[in-house]
Amino acid sequence: MDSQRNRDERGAVITGSAERFGYEWDEYAELRPEYEEQFRRWTVLLPPAEWKGRSFLDVGCGMGRNAYWAASWGTSEGLAIDIDERSLAAARRTLSRFPQVSVETRSAYEIGERDRFDIVFSIGVIHHLADPAAALHCMVDAARPAGRVLIWVYGLENNRWIVMFLDPLRKALFSRLPIGLVHHLSLYPAALLWVMLRLGLAHIAYFKLIRTWTFRHLRSVVFDQMLPRIANYWSRTEVEAMMRNAGLQQVELAWVNEMSWCALGIKAGDH
Repeated sequence: MDSQRNRDERGAVITGSAERFGYEWDEYAELRPEYEEQFRRWTVLLPPAEWKGRSFLDVGCGMGRNAYWAASWGTSEGLAIDIDERSLAAARRTLSRFPQVSVETRSAYEIGERDRFDIVFSIGVIHHLADPAAALHCMVDAARPAGRVLIWVYGLENNRWIVMFLDPLRKALFSRLPIGLVHHLSLYPAALLWVMLRLGLAHIAYFKLIRTWTFRHLRSVVFDQMLPRIANYWSRTEVEAMMRNAGLQQVELAWVNEMSWCALGIKAGDH
């Protein structure tokens, strides 16, 4: 996989969207029960029993909802990191009941840990980074020998219509607009999707899942799709190659909701 940083039409490096996601997690900071089901699907290759008694690192924690479920499954220690202060403030509130979990300001490119954690994971973050390969290498460094590294990323399969029609609109318009305006505009496609779901749109597993959500939750997901400056959609082959190129062994992939990939690998070392 090409590990070069994303560049705009002038060749300039496109920075990530931490401050834009910070707006999102400040606006949508509530912890919903259905988030656990989402986390189970995103981490399907590591069921709840695999987390018990283990230490974890959550890279790009947002408002802390994924670390929350990991901690609730009996992990011994956790570190949740992000770089936007609004995200971190929301994460500290979300994780306040788990004293064994720390929330700290750290970049995915400068984690500053080596051979420490049993499980290192990143949910919905790697595909928004300017240099995903560099971030994944840092995650591998943070895992202990024989530790597990897991990512969840957008798939290209069943998302080609987004790549062809909607992603160009995000790049050309929404990623350049003030984030508050993008949030307002998200109301309209969310309403359209809500109606379509009510009329029976459910031809893949993801649509069947989101039909059960509240309108506010649905809008938050639509907004999440509209706001980033970078969004990559990768095929199974590309995701597997990225994991192996990071030095991970025994790489496994699972197709999540027929639209995305959960990828798990083992860091070289004693088992």
